[in-house]
Amino acid sequence: MQTPEFLDYRSIVSVTGADAEAFLNGIVTVSTTSMAPHELRYGALLTPQGKVIADMLLARASDAILLDVAASAAPALVKRLTLMKLRAAVTIGERPDLGVSVFEGEADPRSAQAPRRKIGPRGQPGDVSVYDAARIAAGLAEQNFDFGAEDVFPADINMDLVGGIDFRKGCFVGQEVVSRMKRRGTARRRTLKVTLAAGVTAPTPILANGFEIGMLTSISGGAGLARVRIDRLSQALAKGEPLTAGRTTVTFDRPSWLAAELAALEG
Repeated sequence: MQTPEFLDYRSIVSVTGADAEAFLNGIVTVSTTSMAPHELRYGALLTPQGKVIADMLLARASDAILLDVAASAAPALVKRLTLMKLRAAVTIGERPDLGVSVFEGEADPRSAQAPRRKIGPRGQPGDVSVYDAARIAAGLAEQNFDFGAEDVFPADINMDLVGGIDFRKGCFVGQEVVSRMKRRGTARRRTLKVTLAAGVTAPTPILANGFEIGMLTSISGGAGLARVRIDRLSQALAKGEPLTAGRTTVTFDRPSWLAAELAALEG
């Protein structure tokens, strides 16, 4: 059994008050209603233009909804939520006494391959290399490593493929843009798993015959994640063009959903 590790680059934002559930349900990409005490849900707060401000794992506590977010995104998220609350009966703030540990706790809703995670008292930073390898193997992008605030659309980091967008729940900030992309099948960038020789660092541009088609964003040993223009990747593969990061050959994983998305783009 893997020893639990504390993730010092994650923070907890707390939303308390009588309107906490309804307030969050109206603005984030996933439903916050009927959350079980030991359930995690994955979602995000978006800009009106549909870009990801912060992705998050949400958990219900006895008196609050807790948001597990990148530490770098927490202050801006608190500020944005505070501006949005208007007359809602909620209190929003960071919880410096709480943090996130992995390889214990609740199942990560994004993937059965992802390590379990737990919100609890802050611990001491440890070796997170095993966690990094596990999340990369599961194909999970991590804010502050694979993307920054307001840099990507949800589809760029596969949020719609791992339950991070609830298209049935009603309104959320940025819904119009995200729903339009889904209807039209116009997601051009996706995050894909790659294999390559050890020694390459991230971020590194990924080139097809010398032209950039994406970016290697995370790496652990010979495995990594890359955010890539899937139409350009398809063209490069069809032509047999070499795919490289630095001077190293890159091989892309091609999940079952990729062919359908490429067909939609071509149509």
